[in-house]
Amino acid sequence: MVIYGGLPQGYDIDMNKNREHHCDVLVIGSGAAGLTLALRLAPLSKVVVVSKGTRSEGATYYAQGGIAAVFDESDSIESHIEDTQIAGAHLCDDNVVRFIAENAKESVQWLIDGGVPFDREEQDNDDETPRYHLTREGGHSHRRILHAADATGMAMQNSLQDNVHNHPNIEVLERHNALDLITHQKLGNDDTPNRVLGAYVWNRNKEVVETVHAKFVVLATGGASKVYQYTSNPDVSSGDGIAMAWRAGCRVANLEFNQFHPTCLFHPDARNYLLTEALRGEGAYLRRPDGSRFMSDFDERGELAPRDVVARAIDFEMKRLGADCMFLDISHKSDDFITKHFPTIYEKLLTFNIDITQEPIPIVPAAHYTCGGVMVDTEGRTDLDGLYAIGEVSYTGLHGANRMASNSLLECVVYATSAAESISSKLDNVSMPISLPHWDESQVNCSDEEVVIQHNWHELRLFMWDYVGIVRSTKRLERAMRRIQLLKQEIDEYYGNFRVSNNLLELRNLVQVAELIVRCALERKESRGLHFTLDYPELKENSGPTIQTPDQPC
Repeated sequence: MVIYGGLPQGYDIDMNKNREHHCDVLVIGSGAAGLTLALRLAPLSKVVVVSKGTRSEGATYYAQGGIAAVFDESDSIESHIEDTQIAGAHLCDDNVVRFIAENAKESVQWLIDGGVPFDREEQDNDDETPRYHLTREGGHSHRRILHAADATGMAMQNSLQDNVHNHPNIEVLERHNALDLITHQKLGNDDTPNRVLGAYVWNRNKEVVETVHAKFVVLATGGASKVYQYTSNPDVSSGDGIAMAWRAGCRVANLEFNQFHPTCLFHPDARNYLLTEALRGEGAYLRRPDGSRFMSDFDERGELAPRDVVARAIDFEMKRLGADCMFLDISHKSDDFITKHFPTIYEKLLTFNIDITQEPIPIVPAAHYTCGGVMVDTEGRTDLDGLYAIGEVSYTGLHGANRMASNSLLECVVYATSAAESISSKLDNVSMPISLPHWDESQVNCSDEEVVIQHNWHELRLFMWDYVGIVRSTKRLERAMRRIQLLKQEIDEYYGNFRVSNNLLELRNLVQVAELIVRCALERKESRGLHFTLDYPELKENSGPTIQTPDQPC
C-alpha cells in the first residue's frame, strides 16, 4: 500500500520512532483563533494544540492595534457593518459581516472575563461599570477599538495561554510542524465517505514524524505573508493550513487580496517591525523625505484612509521620487501623550536610535495579512467533513477586497466560538479513528543539498514581491506563474527523495499558496481593494469571490 502523500511504500512499525497522539479535537495553530477554540471545547473534550514554534510565536502576539467592537453608545452595529463593507470595496459577504458585528461585543466580553487587560478610561468611582478606552483606526467612522496600550495581541495571547496552561484537557505540542491531513480518500478508502481522520506532524525536537488521531481537525495556522520578500509577519506565517486544505480537496477563494501594511519600520536591523495603525488614528502624519504631507493628494480621508489606499500612495511616492522610504511622524504630539499611548513602540524604536517624540519614523509597506483562504461557512466548516478553518487561514467573506483594521482578531474569536459550538454538537456522533498508518521514511535520505531549498526559497519570495506585489499586471502575473511551475517540480522531486525539514515543509506550502494567489489574481479582471492591476484599472459592476477548486485531492 502506498502511504498517503506520495512517499515510499510500506508501514514503519518502529514505535520508538513514531509516537501516536489521540484526541477529540486537533487544533493546528496556537494564536487567538486556535487557543480560543481550545478553551471553548476543553470542558467537553480532549484537545491537542500543535504549535509550529513556541506557543506564543504567531501573528496574534505581534498584533499591536486592537479588536473592534461596538462599546460606545454613540456607535452602532449598523455603522460597523457599513464601515467594513466600504473598507472591503463592497466585496464583503453581507450576512457574514452582520454575523461578526452582532457577535463582537459578546466575544470581546469573553476575553475580558478571561483576563485580557484592555485599557480603561479613568473613572471617579471604582464601583461603576468599567468604561474602556476606545481608539479609532483607518476605515472606522467611530472609536470602537479596544486595546491594551499598543500591545493588544501580546495581552490577548498571554491571557489565553495562561488559561490553556491551567486546563487539564488541553495539551500543547510546541515546535511541531503539521505536514499533511489524513483522510479516508488519501488512505485509499474510496468506498468510505471522505472525512478527515487526523494529521501527520513533524516533531522538531526529536526530528521524527508523529501521527495524531482526531475526531475533528481545526486549521488555525494564520496567513501566508511569508511568500513575500518583505513582511510584517513572524516566520511561522507560511500558508501551511491553506496548502494542506487544498491538498485535501478544499476550495479556496480571494487569495489575490494580500494586504500590505502601509507602515513597517525601514531599518537595516529591523526585519519586520510593524508600526500600528493606531499611530495614524491618534494623529500621526505621513510625510515625504522633504517633510511635506501627501495623503490628501490621494484620498480625502488622508492618513485615515483604508490600508490599501495608504499602501498604494506610499508605494507610488517611493517610486515617483526614487526614495527608499517615506516617514510617519507623531512628534507634533506631546511627549506624555506619545509615551502613554505607545510605550512599546517608543521603547522599541529607542533601541534603533529613533526617538519618536522628536523625529519622524522611516517606513515602507510590507505584506501583512491574507484576506482570502480556505472557504468556510459561518460555523467554520470547510468542504471536507470534520475539518474546520478559523482565523486568517480562512475565507469567511468578512474582509472582502481589503481587511478593515482590528477586524481580524475579532474574526478569530467570533469564528472560534461558532466552530466550537458546531464541533461540540457533533462530538458524540463521531468515532475515533482506530488505526492509521505511520509515516514511512524507509526509502528517503537526509539531504546533502540544503542549498537547493535556500535558493528556491529566496527566488520565490523575490519574484512574488516584484510580480505579485502592490501593483500588478497580467504580464507580471504570467511571468510569476511560469516560475512557480518550475519551482513546484523541483520541490516535489526534492520532497519525495529527502527527509522532511522545517524549511522544506514551509517552502512546499509557500509555493502551493503562491500558485493559488496568482491563479486568483489572473481571474480577477478588475482593480478592487488590495488587487490593483495596470491592465484592468476599473471596477466591474458585478464582482464576486475568485473561487479555486482542486481537480482532486493530491
